[in-house]
Amino acid sequence: MRPARALIDLEALRHNYRLAREVSGAKALAVVKADAYGHGAVHCAEALQGEADGFAVACIEEALQLREAGIQRPILLLEGFFEASELELIDRHDLWCVVHSLWQLEAIEQARLARPLTVWLKLDSGMHRVGLHPEDYQAAYRRLEASGKVARIVLMSHFARADELDCPRSEEQLAAFRLASRGLNAEVSLRNSPAVLGWPKIPSDWVRPGIMLYGATPFEQAHPLANRLQPVMTLESKIICVRELPAGEPVGYGARFVSERTTRVGVVAMGYADGYPRHAPTGTPVAIDGQASRIIGRVSMDMLTVDLTDLPQAGLGSRVELWGKQVLASDVAACAGTIPYQIFCNLRRVPLRYV
Repeated sequence: MRPARALIDLEALRHNYRLAREVSGAKALAVVKADAYGHGAVHCAEALQGEADGFAVACIEEALQLREAGIQRPILLLEGFFEASELELIDRHDLWCVVHSLWQLEAIEQARLARPLTVWLKLDSGMHRVGLHPEDYQAAYRRLEASGKVARIVLMSHFARADELDCPRSEEQLAAFRLASRGLNAEVSLRNSPAVLGWPKIPSDWVRPGIMLYGATPFEQAHPLANRLQPVMTLESKIICVRELPAGEPVGYGARFVSERTTRVGVVAMGYADGYPRHAPTGTPVAIDGQASRIIGRVSMDMLTVDLTDLPQAGLGSRVELWGKQVLASDVAACAGTIPYQIFCNLRRVPLRYV
């Protein structure tokens, strides 16, 4: 059996959720969209169901998967609904719903519902992706109140640059939110992972930890709270072939690496078809039987090559950690010119093992 696999540490997941609650002092929706960032939404939600205040997903398909698995805690649809017909399912399965567009508000006003909804009313405070225009926000709130279709409203927005701790944009967005929501008596949700960790003065009755749940920092620089996160996923495989090359020999497609000395090369059963980033260059860190080493040459579809020259004890069958508790996913992502969000979400073909 091919040795590539991803180990998912559910206790680390719980630790990270508790950290979000601890440092924010707020209620927390565990964000498990995109199959829990590649970690397996059902298993992660089951691991958190005993203590999470609720969950957040992108769309109704993801919410129904959790409900069918027996998850009974509140589930918020972060993108709301895409068609008015989905309101029947939202009503039936007792889902919470973001409203970010006037057409969604109108659909709720016209819907026949068995019970009033919980709505998270989203303001575009400056990210300019989705969200109501500030000039429409107060009126939208009043219309929801008057509709008789809504039992509870949470006011929300989303920061565009909270991962940049020296950037004034988050304060500017907060000011826009405060102005648009002035006088509205409702709970507030503003802080995502970087805001939970890096912007403690921003008020938020509800926080929405995403990437931090999975133990990866949202910041490019070191941060004391991010240092307390525990990696949840360990992507690992084994050495399946070893060869020794003299100086001057190329390795892999395109001869991107040429040995400068006699070099022991280990071939690892892991490639971009598994979700490992193809553009990870020579020098990207790995750990082999717990010892630091590096990738050499170009990543292939099913295999990649690592440097065993200074690891005489390593060889056929040696365990290789591609990212995890020793090799941080954020470091691998930085080498590959991407972010840990993407490398987690790109994981495929590799079986998940829960520990």
